[in-house]
Amino acid sequence: MGLKEANIYLDNQLNTYYAGQTVNGKIEYTFDSPKKVRGIQVNFKGEAHTEWYESKQQENEQGKTESNDTTHTGHEEYFQVSYYILGSSSGNEIEIPAGKQVYNFTCTLPPVLPSSFEGEFGYVRYTVKVTLDRPWKFNQDTKMAFTVINALDLNLNPSYREPIHIQMEKTFCCFCCASPPLSVDVLAPVSGYCPGQVIPITVDIENKSNVQVHLVKVFLRKVVTYRASSATKKTKDIILTIQEGPAPAGSTKHWNLNMEIPPIPPSNLVNCNIIDLDYDLKVECVVSGMHINLKDKKYITIGTVPLMGIASGTPAKQDSPGQPAVLPVPPSAPSAPGEPSPGWVNPSAPPPPYQSLYPTLTEPVYKESQYTARTIQDRGDDAHTMIRAPQFAPYYPTYAAVQPPPLPQ
Repeated sequence: MGLKEANIYLDNQLNTYYAGQTVNGKIEYTFDSPKKVRGIQVNFKGEAHTEWYESKQQENEQGKTESNDTTHTGHEEYFQVSYYILGSSSGNEIEIPAGKQVYNFTCTLPPVLPSSFEGEFGYVRYTVKVTLDRPWKFNQDTKMAFTVINALDLNLNPSYREPIHIQMEKTFCCFCCASPPLSVDVLAPVSGYCPGQVIPITVDIENKSNVQVHLVKVFLRKVVTYRASSATKKTKDIILTIQEGPAPAGSTKHWNLNMEIPPIPPSNLVNCNIIDLDYDLKVECVVSGMHINLKDKKYITIGTVPLMGIASGTPAKQDSPGQPAVLPVPPSAPSAPGEPSPGWVNPSAPPPPYQSLYPTLTEPVYKESQYTARTIQDRGDDAHTMIRAPQFAPYYPTYAAVQPPPLPQ
C-alpha cells in the first residue's frame, strides 16, 4: 500500500497569521512499506474566487419556453510559492523508508494581503499543499487551509471616531388628517469597532402620533458585493438583531441596548478586486396598522485594532488614501527549506504586528468564524487529494474574552 497516513501541522494550533508573517510547518507521513518518489513538493497559495449561477426562462424559435443557465466566475491570485523539500522534479528516484517520516517547510507571506473570507458566492483563501511526486504514478497530495489577517487599525482614520446617528420622523395620515410626528433617534458613540467589543446603542422615541410602535429593531448586517467578468451580485446578511418595544401612541421612551460583535472578518478586503465587504447598522421601527415601517441605515467599520484614547508610539504610515496602512512585522529568520525550524511549536497565534505600537493594548483572543467553507477542494485538486478539515472556518481576533479599551468619548 505504501502511504498509510499524512498530516500537515503548522506552528500554531489556530493556523492563523498576519500578512507579512512567516508560516512554519511540517508534513508527517506514515508508510507501511518503503516508498519510491521523485521528491516532496510544498505549494503555498493565496487566491480569491467568485462563482454563482443564473437561470433565465427564454422563449425559443418554436415558441416554447426553455431554461438558459449561465455561470459567472471571477478569480485572482495573490501569491504562489512552490519548492521541493526533498528531491526535485528532474532528479533521480528517492526511496523513503517505512515508518513515520517528518519534513519541515516554511513560507513568508507577502506584506499586503486581503483577510481570509468565506462567503456564499466567493472566498479569499490561503492553502498549503504537500505533494508526493511519484514517477509513472499519480501524485498523492495533502492539503489544508489557514487564516490570514490584514490588520485594520481603526486609529488611523479619524472618521471611525465619529458617532453613528440615525434620525427618523414620520407623520401618519388618517381620513385626510395628518397626525403629530413620530420621532426616532438612534445613537452609537463611534463608527469603528472590533469583534468582541460591545456597541452601546441608545434609542429615544417621542411618539406624538396616534400609531403604536410595536418594536424597534437594530440589525448588524454584512453587505458583500461579488464580482465576475460578466456580472455583479450583492448580498445582505443579518449577523445580529436586537430589539425593544413597544412605544404606545402619545408616549416617550428611552432604551439602552448592547450589541456584542461576533468573530467576523474586518471591513474592506484590501487588495481584493472581486469581493467588496462592508457592514451596516440598520434600524427598523415596526408600527401598527397598515402603515409603512420606518427604516434607515448607517455604515459601520469592523477593524482588528480597537480605537484607543491616546495611541502609544509612532503611528503607522498610511501608504495611500483609502488603503489600510502596512504595519511593521517583527523580524524572523525562517529555516532553510527541508531543515528543522527550532522552537516552531507554539500553542497560540503569532503576536499581532501592531502590538509594539500599542503596548497597553491587551492581545486579542482568536475565535472561529460562523462562516464556514463547504469544502476547500478546488480546480487543482483531484480524487487523490487528502484534505484536512474540508469544512474550513477562518479565525479572527476578538476582544470578547479580554478587557477592551474604553470607547472614545
